[in-house]
Amino acid sequence: MTAALACLATAVAVTGCSDDGKAETSSADQLLDDANATMNALKSVTVDIVNRTTEDGELSTRLTTDLDDTCTFTSSGASGSRLEQIRIDGSDYVRPNRAYLEKFGKRRPGTGQQEHWIKTPASESVPGDGLAQCTYEFASFGEADEKGGPTEVDGIPATSLEGADGEDGSFTFSIAAEGKPYILKVVYKDDERVVTTSFSAFDEPLDVRPPDPAKVLDMTGAS
Repeated sequence: MTAALACLATAVAVTGCSDDGKAETSSADQLLDDANATMNALKSVTVDIVNRTTEDGELSTRLTTDLDDTCTFTSSGASGSRLEQIRIDGSDYVRPNRAYLEKFGKRRPGTGQQEHWIKTPASESVPGDGLAQCTYEFASFGEADEKGGPTEVDGIPATSLEGADGEDGSFTFSIAAEGKPYILKVVYKDDERVVTTSFSAFDEPLDVRPPDPAKVLDMTGAS
């Protein structure tokens, strides 16, 4: 609903409506559009996500990527499970720890940690296997309804924007207030989860290398 329609809908209870709300919404939408355009022009970035749910607890991930075909990825669960991934030169190197394997019913003999990386072609990765694809879409997550006040993210001055997803969830965006309008953080909340997504290391050079060959189990070509 636009600000003008909202004004009409609440005319019985509220008097003195003006175009101030419309201007504020337009300004918020424009800032978010500019931020999305800035993010989509990136050549590299680090994305940290913390997903807290009432049912499963906390899941954290970190993706450092060239937004194409080279990246590192780590996923950590509340139970201590951890999955590491390096994607480079068309190959995935994946290292799940013992807690991760046991979580999915894959027990290993002994009691020590699982230290080997498993090498497979990146082309064999499929949705739902827990691996990152290196690409990342910067979407608007809905629309920005209004501007909030000034804030900071890790000491960086920012402008906050508030929005909704059209259902029961709400978003708070933190946009860099100085220099390029990078999206620094997005917080999504609904009745079941709070998801905090933080962005950093904008266009910084990547230092992605394959793991030590002595710790790699090459499964390329295995059926």
